[in-house]
Amino acid sequence: MSTSTKGATSVAPQKVRLGGRVWSSLIVVGLVGQLAWTVENMYLNVFVYNTITDDPNVLAILVAASAITATIATLVIGAASDRAQRRRIFISVGYILWGLSTATFGFVSVEGISSIVSVGDAVVVAILAIVLLDCLMSFFGAGANDAAFNAWVTESTVPSNRGRVDSVLAIMPLIAMLVIFGGFDGLTQAGQWREFFMTIGLTTAAIGVLAWFLIRDAPKMQPNSDGYLRSVVHGLRPSAIRANPDLYLTLVVYAIVGTCTQVFLPYLIIYIQRYLRIDGYAIVLGTVLIAASVLSVLGGRVIDRVGKLQFMIPAAGILALGLVLMFFARGMLIVILAGIVMMTGFMLAIASVSATVRDFTPPDRVGSVQGLRMIFAIMIPMVVGPFIGAAVIIGANETYLELGVIKQVPTPWIFLAAAALLILMVWPVRVLQKRQLTKVQSA
Repeated sequence: MSTSTKGATSVAPQKVRLGGRVWSSLIVVGLVGQLAWTVENMYLNVFVYNTITDDPNVLAILVAASAITATIATLVIGAASDRAQRRRIFISVGYILWGLSTATFGFVSVEGISSIVSVGDAVVVAILAIVLLDCLMSFFGAGANDAAFNAWVTESTVPSNRGRVDSVLAIMPLIAMLVIFGGFDGLTQAGQWREFFMTIGLTTAAIGVLAWFLIRDAPKMQPNSDGYLRSVVHGLRPSAIRANPDLYLTLVVYAIVGTCTQVFLPYLIIYIQRYLRIDGYAIVLGTVLIAASVLSVLGGRVIDRVGKLQFMIPAAGILALGLVLMFFARGMLIVILAGIVMMTGFMLAIASVSATVRDFTPPDRVGSVQGLRMIFAIMIPMVVGPFIGAAVIIGANETYLELGVIKQVPTPWIFLAAAALLILMVWPVRVLQKRQLTKVQSA
């Protein structure tokens, strides 16, 4: 990143209102993208657990492979959209391919594969097929959503409204989960996985078509002079880190918060179903998501008023409190209350960190920064977090019997492990706060 971010937060904020078209694009394209990611991040794990294997290491491998692929996609597509000076075409075409690849998950089954190979090999082949298909889907999804769409969001906003925008975007995963739990969870409960994946996949593809007519490329896109390959790797160079220390410190914070959540999130539905034995888990999650979404949107205005950096540690504290409460929670009501605290803290922490990343993004490297964001916010958390969670689950050795088969089950220790990781974010946040205070005093 050739452009330094020095003094980025000391400039008087611009009061800019976003138009209806921008807000419509943010909400519609952002929400449907999160529907597809919810399927990949949560329901694909449940699909594999219920129909292929209960090995938590397989789930961790699935998550890690997807994260690595998504990171590569964001790096190459982000740089390509910078070079093309276009975001809309990458969003639209990417969403269409993303949806079509999502729709194909339901066609993979051990029963179908066992008609070709032996039953023992069928499980291995099914796992391999799911991993490869997940990587393909993640490539299209990350290129469209994490690279092109997120770059477009950065270019369509300014520091004074990014707290509100990112608080809305932060709740999109919650709203997506709520939509799926309320509208489509019955399909998964009935084992109708093919219909489930087809519905979400075709919806995503349809929004890709709509995005072509809805989204307009931001007029303030700034080109850079690097060639394509140089643009792809630019952010990984030591010179880029030296030129933009605030950006990279913020990305470190993003990695810590993201890793914390990935310790428990891939196993959350399974935990509620199998360990807590709450049959109405959709009611639990639905209530939590609605309440946390409302609180997070209200918190977005507080983030803009208080300051993103100042809000990071309090938000992480709310998340840590919720995780500790989840460790002790057992009954439905207590789980709901603990879940509201946990998910509200999660959303507020992500919103404040994500908005700060946008503030420190050099204007001529917006697409390329999305690749860096994927490394710190997605790849590192999704490679490290699920394996920490798997190690905790295996170490606790909690099992249950289903149809004569002993299966491992997630335990509440995953929440304490996640809470412990949050301590690591205090130092980089304090460093960022001191750096910004120094800039203000010297201005």
